Amino acid sequence: MLIDWVVMPTCLPTVLRRCHACASERFRANGKFRVNANHKLLDAWLLVLCTGCGDTAKLAVLERMNVRSVRPGLLDRMHDNDPGLAAELLQDPVVRRRNRIALDWDDAWRLDTGGSDHLDREVIDVSVRFAARIPVRPVRLIAEGLGLSRAEVGRLIAEGKLVSAVRLSGRLSGDFTFTLKR
Repeated sequence: MLIDWVVMPTCLPTVLRRCHACASERFRANGKFRVNANHKLLDAWLLVLCTGCGDTAKLAVLERMNVRSVRPGLLDRMHDNDPGLAAELLQDPVVRRRNRIALDWDDAWRLDTGGSDHLDREVIDVSVRFAARIPVRPVRLIAEGLGLSRAEVGRLIAEGKLVSAVRLSGRLSGDFTFTLKR
């Protein structure tokens, strides 16, 4: 029987970027946008607040775009300060590269295992699905989901009792499956 686990975001991640006012390197996104029109050209920014001094920084989303080339639904979501759009844009590699930012997902996600009634079986097949592109160490997810220490999960991998088609060392942000044989 296949058991489904889901890695879900609980809030927006912390934006890692240097503050020009206080030299802090952490910003908090609150889902607010600023849209500016200059004749037929449109600029849009996602606003982030410095965790050190509270200063506001702008992350460029649209730069000098013709108004007609912007989807009306996207523009409406920006005007409504849609937090879902902010989450989508923060995960967009083009936006991250353009603004030279990185994301810190510590304490911004949770693992939903659907209960612990499956832990007493001899063989456990688990499918881990990511609701967002959150880079997490699979060993940490498995340890948290099974109620084990990371060292014990590492021992199970070394003994061949915990197997997966993907490499379990490093970080993953994509779906994977694993099997635990006790």
